[in-house]
Amino acid sequence: MQGVVKVFDPETGVGVVVRDDDRSEVFLHPGSLEGSMFRMLRQGQRIVFDLHHVDGSPVARNLRFGSDGY
Repeated sequence: MQGVVKVFDPETGVGVVVRDDDRSEVFLHPGSLEGSMFRMLRQGQRIVFDLHHVDGSPVARNLRFGSDGY
């Protein structure tokens, strides 16, 4: 899945990504960057991610640069 970072707080690790396919919002939780090459995200950055559900809410995990696989 691919999307664009809407907002990211590097201090808390919380943020929001807007999906390209349906423009819905996906959350970034404090552990979302673990195991990825990213240490920080910036607004407007394009990323590829895997979609998981935590407590019924969509969460982005396994983040990669937006050009991966496309």
